[in-house]
Amino acid sequence: MKFGVSSYSFHRMYNDSFTQLDAAKKAKEMGFDFFEVAELRVPEGKDKLEFAKEFAAGCKEIGISIGNYSIGADFINNEAGSVEAEIERLKKEIDVAEALGATGVRHDSTGGIGAKTFVEGRGFLNVLPYIVKGYKEVTEYAQTKGIRTMIENHGLFCQDSYRVEQIICGVNHPNFGALVDLGNFLCADENPVVAVGRLAPMAFHAHAKDFIVKSGMGANPGEGFFQSRGGNYLRGTIVGHGNVPVAQCVRVLKNAGYDATFSIEFEGCEDNLDAIRIGFANLKKYWEMA
Repeated sequence: MKFGVSSYSFHRMYNDSFTQLDAAKKAKEMGFDFFEVAELRVPEGKDKLEFAKEFAAGCKEIGISIGNYSIGADFINNEAGSVEAEIERLKKEIDVAEALGATGVRHDSTGGIGAKTFVEGRGFLNVLPYIVKGYKEVTEYAQTKGIRTMIENHGLFCQDSYRVEQIICGVNHPNFGALVDLGNFLCADENPVVAVGRLAPMAFHAHAKDFIVKSGMGANPGEGFFQSRGGNYLRGTIVGHGNVPVAQCVRVLKNAGYDATFSIEFEGCEDNLDAIRIGFANLKKYWEMA
């Protein structure tokens, strides 16, 4: 098993004097095997593809490899107004991933059906063919670059494990699989253990994430919390400190034969570096115990 950390885990540290490359250096110092790039932070005036090459060179000098490259996407709501346009945009992002030296790309499917949706349909099954088409064409292109693509349980509309499974089975391509985020299932009010068990055979990569959960029947706990699709209150926290059964989910993955890559993705209110350090120690312990 190789352990990494998402650049998003340093989210509150970024400023003019602390860049993503500084975060990669911290990751190396903390003992991670790889650095995961969640949306490349391109300096103003720089070309994204050229900067990706610079960033990759910087990571090579630091001595840390780049794992996944994660980006947003929407196959049924986008400025160009077509699935085909989003596919072409994402192919350019695959080129960026290649320049980074990334081994995989996670991109979204859609934020859901809304006023600007340009395909017909009122629900998930109506738009599923468009999502499948988008993912399939992008992964076929990525395969020519030696890059695997995946969908994460992320974004509410396609967050449930059974919807992720339907998309993966619809695409039905060996280069396409799941990025299984242990915590994100709670955003769709789904039991993480059941969900991880469903997607484990399709997993290409995994995120260790934890949340503090409070019932939506009570009052809003305040700053730092957001609501799940069903109205429960969630707040990101250190891996192992929240309500996500992280150790059990890790065991489910390991028992299913998963032994690839695992990233810490922290999005809580605690000090970033302390949270990453403690979460990393817990994740390694859970893996050894599983």
